[in-house]
Amino acid sequence: MTSPALVNPFDGDRQAMWEMLIVRDSEAFVAQDWSMIENDFDADNFEGVRCANSSNPAEWRIVFPRLADYRDAWLAAAKDFATKQFVDRSPLEALVSRCRLEQIDIAGEIALAHKKFSGEVKCKDGTTISGNRQTLYRLRKREERWRITGFLGYLPL
Repeated sequence: MTSPALVNPFDGDRQAMWEMLIVRDSEAFVAQDWSMIENDFDADNFEGVRCANSSNPAEWRIVFPRLADYRDAWLAAAKDFATKQFVDRSPLEALVSRCRLEQIDIAGEIALAHKKFSGEVKCKDGTTISGNRQTLYRLRKREERWRITGFLGYLPL
């Protein structure tokens, strides 16, 4: 049975972006397998900005000037996530239960996808994973395929 969090609400181009940013990213993260998502990025034009949970752009920083920098941080976070055990949920269910992607704006060959993270997941050790934030992904269609060119991450909801 498919988790309700993994039911794609879109069609067409938005459907492809949702599959990339929710399903493929989550499955790769749980598997700690960058190769599953590597081709979803435009490596030559990528940059990642961390917004420090602030709506003030003066506090935002470019922390991933190259895709390799983001890859290394993503793999470290995936490795840390793999150490967690969850109450009544698989790691994939724990991850996707906190994610939603309901808005994808498309203008020609560029897009902006609003991925939001919220809710609380209980771990078997008594801790929780929580926090509300969002990431705005910038995408560009190249050769009939959408690719991530960058993001603004850790924006407040």
